[in-house]
Amino acid sequence: MLAKGRKLAGRGEEMSAHYAFGPQEDDVIIKHRLLTRTTTTRGEPPLKKLQKKFMSFATEIEKDADNISDCERLCKAFLQEISTFELPLMKSKAVVDANIREKDSFNELQVEIEQQILQAQTDIEDLKKQLVQSKIERQHKEECEAIRRLISLQPPRSETEKLIADLEKEIADLEAENVACVRTLELRKKQFALLLHVVEELQISIEDEQKSIADELRAITEEHKMSIEEGSGGASDAMAVD
Repeated sequence: MLAKGRKLAGRGEEMSAHYAFGPQEDDVIIKHRLLTRTTTTRGEPPLKKLQKKFMSFATEIEKDADNISDCERLCKAFLQEISTFELPLMKSKAVVDANIREKDSFNELQVEIEQQILQAQTDIEDLKKQLVQSKIERQHKEECEAIRRLISLQPPRSETEKLIADLEKEIADLEAENVACVRTLELRKKQFALLLHVVEELQISIEDEQKSIADELRAITEEHKMSIEEGSGGASDAMAVD
């Protein structure tokens, strides 16, 4: 009937917490009181009283003497004790039945609570999924709003189309100019090639003329030289004849 100990912090000393009964002893005492129909530890238990009444009645019956009056008296006392003992039993049975009904009700309530918990968990999971979906939709809306703002900052479509048309026209003009420039460049290349060819032919013609002139001058020089030599030779012969 005692003795749960604990240690004081810092001292290492053990102090005992004294209780009237331990948990196991409480169960034994409660069970004994229910069986013997006693509510306190004092006095004679009702079951023991009933046993004594029965034993007195049975002992009186087994006697051979003429004791009918005593037997009737003990029988009445025994029946009265049974009635006294039966009333608490009926009360206990009513309490037990009420406890059973309460336990069944509690079990049903527990099942219902568990189902509600499962339903709540399912609802929470669904709400989590809805929250994720809502976040995604909100993000998409924010992105669409940002795109809309960017679009609103751009010029109107008519101005954009006009600008595109002007650019396309400018591009067409530039392409036409480019084609003209390419044609002009090709023409200039051909003209330059022709000019180079003419210059080359002129250069060849000039070289040929210069060569022919040089040849003519060389021939004239040789003829003049020969004529001089012939004149010198004739004069020498004439002088010799003289």
